[in-house]
Amino acid sequence: MSASTNDPLSRDGIARRVAQDIPTGAYVNLGIGMPTKVSDYLEPEREVTLHTENGMLGMGPEAQGEQIDPELINAGKIPVTELPGSAYFHHADSFAMMRGGHLDLCVLGAFQVSAVGDLANWHTGKPGAIPAVGGAMDLAIGAKQTFVMMELLTRDGASKLVETCTYPLTGVRCVSRVYTDRALFEIGQDAVSVLETYGDTTLDSLRELTGLDLVDGAAGGRPVAGTTS
Repeated sequence: MSASTNDPLSRDGIARRVAQDIPTGAYVNLGIGMPTKVSDYLEPEREVTLHTENGMLGMGPEAQGEQIDPELINAGKIPVTELPGSAYFHHADSFAMMRGGHLDLCVLGAFQVSAVGDLANWHTGKPGAIPAVGGAMDLAIGAKQTFVMMELLTRDGASKLVETCTYPLTGVRCVSRVYTDRALFEIGQDAVSVLETYGDTTLDSLRELTGLDLVDGAAGGRPVAGTTS
């Protein structure tokens, strides 16, 4: 179901927007959760090769109906399809690919991203919370670029894009772009730029929500647009 022009992006809308920015021919890892949706919006002709840390290269979109094979899953245990030329390998080999700089890009979820690109996505530090380390630390420092996709606000209305992370860090200064339901942000050396806004979101409202001195990305020739999902 498509959102109206006054609505933020849906999760599928965020995934579609991330997919648009993945370069043709790239080798990409999609993290557990929201990032797995990105595979559904990658056109085959772009020849993007998806890697999953449990040992597969050449993963296709999520499997549906008769396509489902319970032994063919991604790292989030979601049934997936395989594309022609796909390969399988040992978990240790998979992590060697991640740590060795062989991936062009990873797309991860997050609890928090700081204004300098620090990433916190494995633990909130809350007593009794179950940590979820997975391969995010390896991906965040091993991939050539790290994109984050997340909803901008928590259920309590707090911004996940913050001046300084208060949760345990996954990686330091590793995030280059943050894709959210309300806006697309680019993390620069000196500032966080807003490249696009969605629905009725404005630059001023984003500054109020995040508490950050955000820069209008249109100044660099990229419009702050009102894109629908």
